[in-house]
Amino acid sequence: MSDSKFVVIDGSETEYREGETVLHAARRLGIEIPTLCHDDRLEPAGACRICLVEVEGSRLMQPACAFRTAPGMVVRTNTTRVDRNRQFIISLHLADTVADRDEAEDVSISRLHEYTEKYGVAEGEWQHVGSPREGRPDDENPFIAFRADRCIVCAACVRYCDEVEGVSAITLANRGGRTTIATADLRSLDHTTCEMCGGCIAVCPTGAMTEKPALFYGKPERELEKVRSTCNFCGVGCQIDINVDRNANRIVKVTSPPPGTTVNDGNLCVKGRFANDFVHHPDRLTVPLVRETDGRLREASWDEALERAVRGLQGVKETHGVDSLAFISSSRCTGEENYLLQKLARAGFGTQNIHQCAAT
Repeated sequence: MSDSKFVVIDGSETEYREGETVLHAARRLGIEIPTLCHDDRLEPAGACRICLVEVEGSRLMQPACAFRTAPGMVVRTNTTRVDRNRQFIISLHLADTVADRDEAEDVSISRLHEYTEKYGVAEGEWQHVGSPREGRPDDENPFIAFRADRCIVCAACVRYCDEVEGVSAITLANRGGRTTIATADLRSLDHTTCEMCGGCIAVCPTGAMTEKPALFYGKPERELEKVRSTCNFCGVGCQIDINVDRNANRIVKVTSPPPGTTVNDGNLCVKGRFANDFVHHPDRLTVPLVRETDGRLREASWDEALERAVRGLQGVKETHGVDSLAFISSSRCTGEENYLLQKLARAGFGTQNIHQCAAT
């Protein structure tokens, strides 16, 4: 390799950055290298092997997700040798999981099957040989299901649980072809250190880890509309993608946006990912209510409800003075909503009595 301060990938030059992997250098050039086990939040593992590329001067192909660039390095990502390796590795993964795409993507999108189609791999080309991988289908926790027949043992879920959440609730168990995802003493996730964040679901490339409520609903993610929103359970402001079945007008599940695109970096807690049933609860208020003189509540329009609230606040101010009013905001509101409430208190009613329950 020369002393050039550039890296050449598929004939295109990009500036060499110390410590950068071939994968990230290629992304800066807009060159896609497929991965299954990689996630930017995790340390590279090089487990799935479909990201192997040719590096000039190296006899063996190298995993782009883990191989560091060097000044003057020349990389090729789309040669016949590379394509043949990808097709071969994808075929081996298919032989180790559910090969039929419709069956495999009954709930979650499978990157493995997306690559199967993209790289022209024939389903069923390789047949699974050996003992079937065993899981724990009767895990009693209410949120996370592990389906061993879809697992390719990339261990992304295990690494996320360890490296990002720091709880190490799941691990690799058994050996060889029987290696699977498990917990200590095969306990239910309810009886481990698991925080039910669902991060294992987010990083799983095949749908082996999936949401139990969505599994019971039985609607493929491809048929759902994603609506970007802000989680309202605390003041962090995590961005979420609400997956909606428009035909039924129902939320099926909540997923996290890709890492590196939002303030929460693709991470969610148990409430943000799973606590959405209240939206469809029969007792949920869906219209404003105003109280009549006899104490009974009746439905009203937003204009009437807001007018009643303004009249009541102004009446208190006129009768008892501005300091008789106080405004309390919620940490479940966004920063913008909290700003508007203090603006209402100070500019609208002239009081400094404004507080937020998280005191932020």
